[in-house]
Amino acid sequence: MSAKNNNNHDYKAEHIQVLEGLEAVRRRPSMYIGSTSSRGLHHLVFEVVDNSIDEVLAGYCTQIKVTINSDGSVAVVDDGRGIPVENHPQEKKPAVEVVLTTLHAGGKFGSDSYKVAGGLHGVGVSVVNALAEWLEVEVYRDGKIYSQRYARGKKVSSIKEHGTASKTGTKITFLPDKEIFEKIDFENEVIIQRLRELAFLNKGTKIIFKDLRSNREEKFKYDGGILQYVAYMNQGKETVPKKPIYINKAASGFEVELAMQYHNGYNEVIYSYANNIHTHEGGTHEYGFKVSLTRLINDFARKLGILKDSENNLSGEDIREGLTAVLSVKLMDAQFEGQTKTKLGNSEIRSVVDNITYEGIEAFFEQNPAIARRIIEKSIRASRAREAARKARELTRRKNALEVSSLPGKLADCTSKDPAESELFLVEGDSAGGSAKQGRDRRFQAILPLRGKIINVEKARLDKILANEEIRTLITALGTGIESEFEIRKSRYQKIVIMTDADVDGSHIRVLLLTFFYRFMHQLIDSGFVYIAQPPLYKVKKGKQEAYLFREEELDKLLNEWTRNGGVQIQRYKGLGEMNPDQLWETTMNPETRIIKRVELVDAIQADHIFGVLMGDKVEPRRKFIEDNARLVQNLDI
Repeated sequence: MSAKNNNNHDYKAEHIQVLEGLEAVRRRPSMYIGSTSSRGLHHLVFEVVDNSIDEVLAGYCTQIKVTINSDGSVAVVDDGRGIPVENHPQEKKPAVEVVLTTLHAGGKFGSDSYKVAGGLHGVGVSVVNALAEWLEVEVYRDGKIYSQRYARGKKVSSIKEHGTASKTGTKITFLPDKEIFEKIDFENEVIIQRLRELAFLNKGTKIIFKDLRSNREEKFKYDGGILQYVAYMNQGKETVPKKPIYINKAASGFEVELAMQYHNGYNEVIYSYANNIHTHEGGTHEYGFKVSLTRLINDFARKLGILKDSENNLSGEDIREGLTAVLSVKLMDAQFEGQTKTKLGNSEIRSVVDNITYEGIEAFFEQNPAIARRIIEKSIRASRAREAARKARELTRRKNALEVSSLPGKLADCTSKDPAESELFLVEGDSAGGSAKQGRDRRFQAILPLRGKIINVEKARLDKILANEEIRTLITALGTGIESEFEIRKSRYQKIVIMTDADVDGSHIRVLLLTFFYRFMHQLIDSGFVYIAQPPLYKVKKGKQEAYLFREEELDKLLNEWTRNGGVQIQRYKGLGEMNPDQLWETTMNPETRIIKRVELVDAIQADHIFGVLMGDKVEPRRKFIEDNARLVQNLDI
């Protein structure tokens, strides 16, 4: 007891540590950028780009260029006004230095410089500076060029004036600090996804991406803005109307922009944004849109006599079947729930979006009654199918623990009941299923053979999907439920491995399964539970030497080495069923030696677009996609 009391006496005021300036950011980087992994690394780029986008929103910037340099640094340059360089009245140092070295400093807290802005916390670019090994800023302003350099958040040179400038703008170049980040390796697709998204949301703004490591360059400029965004996602689908409905109106200090279009599929896709920030979890603006659309469709259905007085209203779920919509709002003092800014909380914007949506779509329907009727009739068909889907869903619902007897001849379950160590292999056909069942480690590996190709969920309504035996079996085996009833915590396996043949049919089955998971169980992908097995293409034998090869290049290399002194036997595996259980275990299922690739969703916009093109009704967009991407194919079965 006495020792404890003595320790208390040792705890004094001087032991309370106060971290000055950006040192707090370096000590606890995850508090500011989410993580020090790849996600946090790319967040640095987005924070700098967001500053340029704020200049777009203010009406001063028309072009942004993002460049990954050969040394791994990133440069972001815009043609905005340029960060002010004159001395700050209170801080007595250049304003650009204040912005780069002080948390909660910037032009976004007053109402004069920025009416709306995404980065409302004012910590963005200063945090980038704190977490960079070095950062250089170049300002083009008042016909002059100014520059300054920093190292790990601290200035290493005073601001310098050099040369004349015929333009205005800001260029920030930085190299992330390897003392902070696990790995310094920028991924093109992650950055491109955000830049494309920003180009759609800020019509007419030109955004250029260039990677000097690979000389890849992408340019984005959409004069149609979110109208083009919706058309892009619906490419390859039959749509109603042909051109998306577009509404853009300001009211009560808010600006509301909406583009929406129905297609002949059944999936609902709504992307909502507030000040260019993707509100993944929705919020008051998205709720106002959904409520308004539901009320309007029901009102119009009764006005046209399609829905009788004795009939119940159509549900929002029915009305949004086959809807693609982008909702973008601009507002002062945006209030986001949580640090990740994924849900808008401003209560007053709900009624504004509600009213603007109702009036805008009502006016469109009055002028286009035939289109209104088609949309309403589609909603009514969805309502009638919903009851059938509810009954079909009951067949997939697990009461308690899964009974193997309910899946005769299909699921060979594992003995472990711990989802964290349990793996489910989705295997193409009975032959491969037999080999997998014999070769597996039954303690933690379960096998579910799939007979034939599952239904293309991009072209079917939920009741028809759930009537498909293979789909029902899969849902039941996983135990998660589906769609609104989906619960990730109920997943019986935390590794779901798609294991198909390395041929055209196998690739098709893989795409069908991925489409199903993406559309109806996307949480499995988000949680990192879905994998693709990489079975070998060849077995090569020379005397007592054996090797399994996964790519054509590996075969060419090995043949150059082995064929100098005698014959070589080559076996090309057309299907998993050609492997005996031991071979399948050794090459594809053994955790110690196998190669499996986790399915990750890097670009949701592009995923929606690609699934729509590949699995939709229109042949021409699919043909063009295949032609454009044929050079990327690694293994082609002829």
